[in-house]
Amino acid sequence: MQECHTGLCLSVYIITFVLGFPTNVLAFYTFWKKVKQKPTPIDILLLNLTISDLLFLLFLPFKMQEAVDDLKWNLPYALCPLSGFVFYMTIYNSTFFLTAVSVERYLGVAFPIKHTLKRRPIYAVAASIFFWIFSFLHLSIVFIVPFIGQDGQEHGKNSTYTIPEIRKDVCYENFTDAQLKVLLPVRLELCIVLFCIPFLISSYCYINFIRILSRLHHIDRRRRLRAIGMALGTLVVFALCFGPYNVSHIVGFIMGRSPDWRDKALLCSTFNACLDPFIFYFSSSAVRGTVDKLKQGVKSRLCRCMSCHMLQALCGGANKTEKDKEHKQQEINAITTDRKRTGSSSLN
Repeated sequence: MQECHTGLCLSVYIITFVLGFPTNVLAFYTFWKKVKQKPTPIDILLLNLTISDLLFLLFLPFKMQEAVDDLKWNLPYALCPLSGFVFYMTIYNSTFFLTAVSVERYLGVAFPIKHTLKRRPIYAVAASIFFWIFSFLHLSIVFIVPFIGQDGQEHGKNSTYTIPEIRKDVCYENFTDAQLKVLLPVRLELCIVLFCIPFLISSYCYINFIRILSRLHHIDRRRRLRAIGMALGTLVVFALCFGPYNVSHIVGFIMGRSPDWRDKALLCSTFNACLDPFIFYFSSSAVRGTVDKLKQGVKSRLCRCMSCHMLQALCGGANKTEKDKEHKQQEINAITTDRKRTGSSSLN
């Protein structure tokens, strides 16, 4: 069984959830609002990428609980294949949508007039549906693997099929030889079809995107550098987040078993859910506008709070000063009265 240190896994999951969930909710609100008003292909693709990340984050607490329980599955077993399916499906779904965004960006600068004329939101909707179905079908292997090789083992002992106890204690681990014979080639296929091909397409699109933009000197330098930074950042996120986990598929296929560091490589893919919002920020002016409005709202509220506290302090200080003046005046009056009394008594 692969081992991932509980503290490391839990830290990555918590950081991803705390940073990723509110930022993706903000991105979802922005893209949903924009798509309802005036849908564009890039916004439809980014909206689907946000939905994929949010779905991933909603099921992440199951992984947190698994890490707390020292990688033992103490939750209802039905949640194991479901959470695993959503976990892996959304990871590979992200590669498709990131690739589609790169193609959209490249076509926009390489063939601006032709692409603008043929640009239709319905194409992005059709592509999104295809990506969801394709990922769903490929990652359905998560539901199938636990049943591979069990019929022959169980029929010899008992006519009724029961899931072995070890399947309930550990989620999607401790595979038998029969299961690995099916699972390892499928993982290799996932690596090639759902990572390598999308990564090559994204690399081609963004490299040419950067090359074309660097020649367009009539575009504002700040906008050009921001677009180039977005392209480079997306490629780096693509490679660092999804690369190690998919390399584990190749190594596992060669070794004939899952490598021990596979779970640690999966943590890199987990981080993608909190890094995508940064891509949204540089890819969409609508997201930047929403973030700016949010910052202005927070700043205005802070200013109001500070001004209220300062006003209270000033009022309190003013009241205190008035009270001090009254107290001093009373003391002066008392001293004067005493002196008058002393003088009158001496005269008498």
